[in-house]
Amino acid sequence: MNVDPLERFHAVIPAGGVGTRLWPLSRASAPKFLHDLTGTGSTLIRATFDRLVPLASNRIMVITGLAHRGAVVSQLPELSEFDIVLEPAPRDSGAAIGLAAAILWHRDPNIIMGSFAADQVIGHEAAFFEAVKEAVHAAAQGKIVTIGIHPNHPSTGFGYIQTGEDLGIREAPNARSVLKFVEKPDEEIARQYLASGGFLWNAGMFVAPVGLLLSHLRENHPALHDGLMEIARAWNSDTREVVMADIWPTLPKISIDYAVAEPAAVAGDVAVVPGVFDWDDVGDFAAIGRLHRASAEEGTISLGHTDSRVYADRATGVVYSDGPRVIALVGIEDVVVVDVADALLVTTKAHAQKVKNTVEQLKADGATEVL
Repeated sequence: MNVDPLERFHAVIPAGGVGTRLWPLSRASAPKFLHDLTGTGSTLIRATFDRLVPLASNRIMVITGLAHRGAVVSQLPELSEFDIVLEPAPRDSGAAIGLAAAILWHRDPNIIMGSFAADQVIGHEAAFFEAVKEAVHAAAQGKIVTIGIHPNHPSTGFGYIQTGEDLGIREAPNARSVLKFVEKPDEEIARQYLASGGFLWNAGMFVAPVGLLLSHLRENHPALHDGLMEIARAWNSDTREVVMADIWPTLPKISIDYAVAEPAAVAGDVAVVPGVFDWDDVGDFAAIGRLHRASAEEGTISLGHTDSRVYADRATGVVYSDGPRVIALVGIEDVVVVDVADALLVTTKAHAQKVKNTVEQLKADGATEVL
């Protein structure tokens, strides 16, 4: 008897990265997925977990840094020890997602895994559910499936997916082949992509049979594959920590896009299901501005501590404050102000992506106490 592919589906939540463009709110000790950036009272990782429960029930695994174990367990108390994977140090998404696939493969080689980042905001969840279900059915036909987002502006901050022909899968009527993944473009190229209608944003969501994902990893990066499989073999044994400590630092740092998705697309093994839901990766403070409606009276978006006091006079922008200090904005447009105990950021929405450069400079100067 054939098993419904949805019953084979396991969700994986990679919860890594610092979110340097959201400094000084997001830090190494408290990255952005641990924060409520939407004003809903739910952190990003909590919202991601809750979104996946209707699809995967209790078949959800979280991959995060060892340093974040306490915070993740506190925010997701229903997550079992069996389903939290702790990285001793960041090795990029190829190692993180690859390890999840290897562990799940050892549990059951027939599992279909879906990877959904902990720090994304998604609206119209019914449309998200339908896209994931189509992706699972397409994956069951032997495809690595990505969910691409219909672009609504010529973004230079996202990678793109060039779509091909309809795959003719009955349970996944919107699934198409992927011709190629393309890097973040300049604005002129992004406008061409938008006008053509044949490109989607790459949201980094992947759904795939674990065996297929691992076979492409073995073919393209055998050292990474073999190291991850060795860790996975020891995962449920007394030697797990020793093997992890020996192998993990030796693994190459590479993203899952470069390690698996791009070469698999060249081989014709990648499909895409368009996502017609609202999506944002909350990549900078301008993104936070998009997620909130400004006060009609003030023209500003005020976030943070309930005691914060923000006053605006013919000014617009985003303000985050974690204390009662008065912040007054006068005659300034699209400003970003982030005021926390040990740092103050002042920039504009147009320059929000460049906050990362400041973090890199602070690191180079040895100012790690504020990172």
